[in-house]
Amino acid sequence: MSVSLRAGVASETGAYRDVNQDAAFAAAWGAGVADGVGGGPAGDLASAALLHRLVAGGQRVPNAEALAVRVRGANWDLGAHVRRDPSLAGMATTLTTVWLALDGSLLLAHTGDSRAYRLRVGHLTRQTRDDSYVQALIERGLVRPEDAMTHPQRNIITASLRGGERDLVHVAASVPTVGDRWMICSDGVSDYLPDDAIAEVVAGIAEPQTVAEYVVALALQAGSRDNVTAVIADVVDAAPAMPIGSVTFAGAASARFTEDLTLAG
Repeated sequence: MSVSLRAGVASETGAYRDVNQDAAFAAAWGAGVADGVGGGPAGDLASAALLHRLVAGGQRVPNAEALAVRVRGANWDLGAHVRRDPSLAGMATTLTTVWLALDGSLLLAHTGDSRAYRLRVGHLTRQTRDDSYVQALIERGLVRPEDAMTHPQRNIITASLRGGERDLVHVAASVPTVGDRWMICSDGVSDYLPDDAIAEVVAGIAEPQTVAEYVVALALQAGSRDNVTAVIADVVDAAPAMPIGSVTFAGAASARFTEDLTLAG
């Protein structure tokens, strides 16, 4: 059985930021979020450049190893930006993306603290581990999980993509299950909405685009002080609602590089 994604995406700068450093995309074969790392230069450039390089490389990848290679190539592009303009040194981005592979698997690539959740038979579970200082404290028993959302150092991440040869991305493969719903979000959502609130919204609305917009609106209502981005992707066995070659971008990715985008086959 061949499956595709029915996906929607929404992103807002928010009331406390001047620039949206989140970038996101949704397509019938993949969806993802990249969040430019705050405190460094040109986070919007980093997130947008990475996603556009990933998407322009083609649609469905052969397998997990091929997606890892694709991410490394996009990460090399970040380093090329810095080599051309040393003032960009230090720019970095997270990445969390799901991708349908030609070997029949669903791939999840992740680095940083943008999260992926999966809703299956009404039960929402987190599918990524935050690469963050606070997550390390939780695992050492020094911080309670329920205190993570209010910890003063919750925004310190321990892994990202910055164009370096030692940058790492984890790619996991699973069997795509029709009826699963995936949500990918930036920490502007997950730092302000508890998992049970996310679960209620993700499980309660049918249309992916409507869900994505509602999650973003709810995070803003909760007082998010960051950029806010959500992608919803349903695994379906029907023909994709959007043409297989089309991509919807949001956030920084909708403002940068789109005029140069040419999808490979």
